[in-house]
Amino acid sequence: MSKRLLDRFLSRGVKQGRLGVVFADGSASTYGVPTPGFPEIVLRFTDAQVPRNIIMDPRLGAAEAFMDGRLVIEEGDVMGLVSLLRANDRWERGNNNLRPSPLKQLLNRVSFAAEQINNRVGSKQNVAHHYDIGNDLYALMLDAEHWQYSCAYWGEGVTTLAEAQFAKLAHIAKKLALSPGQTVLDIGCGWGGMAIHLAQHHDVHVTGITLSEEQAALARDRVREAGVADKVTILLEDYRDTAASGRRFDRIVSVGMFEHVGRAQFETFFEACARLLEDDGVMLLHTIGRMGSPGTTDAFTRKYIFPGGYIPALSETVAASEKFRLIASDVETLRLHYAKTIRAWYANCMTHREAIIALHDEKFFRMWTFYLAGAATVFEHGNMCNYQIQYIRDRHAVPTTRNYLLKG
Repeated sequence: MSKRLLDRFLSRGVKQGRLGVVFADGSASTYGVPTPGFPEIVLRFTDAQVPRNIIMDPRLGAAEAFMDGRLVIEEGDVMGLVSLLRANDRWERGNNNLRPSPLKQLLNRVSFAAEQINNRVGSKQNVAHHYDIGNDLYALMLDAEHWQYSCAYWGEGVTTLAEAQFAKLAHIAKKLALSPGQTVLDIGCGWGGMAIHLAQHHDVHVTGITLSEEQAALARDRVREAGVADKVTILLEDYRDTAASGRRFDRIVSVGMFEHVGRAQFETFFEACARLLEDDGVMLLHTIGRMGSPGTTDAFTRKYIFPGGYIPALSETVAASEKFRLIASDVETLRLHYAKTIRAWYANCMTHREAIIALHDEKFFRMWTFYLAGAATVFEHGNMCNYQIQYIRDRHAVPTTRNYLLKG
């Protein structure tokens, strides 16, 4: 029964490109037709349960079977496999062939809602799950210069990951409309790349906060090595506690952190930002975003990658922020930049495959590359993008036209 259901599922889901499947009983089927620009992939299932696992929840079922070595990619790689499936299921066309079963969808919604509370203890645990797995892994994957684990900016003439990450930092700095001597709060400062850039290039004083102990330790080292320890302070601190301290800042920047806040805490986050930002201040929020309406986080991501995380729709982000008189003065949608960034990370991981396996194990490597493949292709064919939202509290805080972004 499961084999027949999977056959129907793949016949419907793969029209362009070719997918071959060798089942555990030795039988084989092919789906789709050779198409320029579409991968050709061959899979082998080592046991009869794999079809059922995939039918129940295509992403989680395929991921766990791949991680366990029960779904073997005989021709191609995991990026090609996920690309093939996603390219046949493009969001813009209204397709939805990769959804879990109705029962799995219901269970996921219930579990997702319970995990969105994200109090101080829960937030720290969730961050540690992903960011405290060891800086050595990120050293092998990210750009060596800036240590940016967020969407780069691939403008005209930008060819390397390091160049694209520098371009992202510079792009955000322009939107902050900085002046020398100002104070900046970096919420979710990671390994300090943004704080170092702002201190070096704009002569400002930056306070970076993170919940990751591994990130904080390395960020402090990198700040000292960059020679900006007199301008940058890294704190292991929750943004809610920063807001409670009574401090205020001329500028606030947050890159790749809002995805971890949790839907239930959106208003709490923006209320804190409104309290932290000076009356004439500017804030730049850079976040992964959901095109279209609000949704839920899939089971694979919740279980293995970002527990407690949620990718927000633009509508619910602005709805939460407007309650605290934060004016959304500029919104930019980055549609394909993150796909190119993640493919660069994936290439780095493939280059350093043996080193990553030595740090963790083969199962972790499969899980991590499945995550990267899914992430890259959801920006290419799914409903994910990046939003950069500039907020002000006073309508006169930034120039009345966007020409200042074109300078320099």
